[in-house]
Amino acid sequence: MKVFLSSDMEGTAGIVDWDQCIGDGPQAAAGRRLLLAEVNAAIEGALAAGATEIVVNDSHSTMRNLPPGELAGQASYISGSHKPLYMMQGLDDSFDAVLFVSYHGSIGAPAGLSHTYNPRAVVEARLDGVVTGEAGINALVAAHYGVPVVLVTGDRCACEETATLIPGVHAAVVKDPVSRVAAHSLHPDKACDLIRTTAEQAVRHAAGTSPPPLAQATLELSVRTTDIAEAATWVRGIERTAPRELRVVGENPLAVYRSFCAAILLTRTVAQLV
Repeated sequence: MKVFLSSDMEGTAGIVDWDQCIGDGPQAAAGRRLLLAEVNAAIEGALAAGATEIVVNDSHSTMRNLPPGELAGQASYISGSHKPLYMMQGLDDSFDAVLFVSYHGSIGAPAGLSHTYNPRAVVEARLDGVVTGEAGINALVAAHYGVPVVLVTGDRCACEETATLIPGVHAAVVKDPVSRVAAHSLHPDKACDLIRTTAEQAVRHAAGTSPPPLAQATLELSVRTTDIAEAATWVRGIERTAPRELRVVGENPLAVYRSFCAAILLTRTVAQLV
């Protein structure tokens, strides 16, 4: 059984501040140790359920947050910030299950460090009118390749948002938000125990699980400024439906996802203008 694991970071138990998950300072180093433990817990659970190969795609910030030699189960590691499929790089139809580890709530949600890809650009993202965060958008790739998303771990908001779009997904809630920069987290050991157990259950039942029901979903975005909206339309598949509203279209979910990622990359400079 082949398993794909996409790891973010803001959803890790104990992480509540950007200094813990950006840069190379002591707080970020400590945050990476917390993340590594949760990623390894998910890997261990998947192995216990019969996984024979695990691919980890580091999907946070500059995407080099995990020490490759310390990944459990001799998992292979995709790292580095320029990836055509971004948080889902490496996934194809040879996989049997997808795991989302340390995911966070969407921009505007009552969740710690909430954002959706680029907080300077995206105000809200919706799939068929349902507000979604990064998990829902990333699930488009899984839907395209016909691979079930069986696990999400992170804050309660991220897990609930994912479950709304992917009914039956196994969720390991490791913290509850108090505010955008505060949370009530499980002890790291308990968080890892929960992730390990939930991952084992999720992977064990992957064979009977359907891919995300998003093959025909429509992705819509609200962006922060009209300049961002205009620049986004330079990308194939992006339609402007109102001054700050966009619709992403494509011949399949993968095309929609690729257009979305291209728009995020293209608008970064515009989004930073004051």
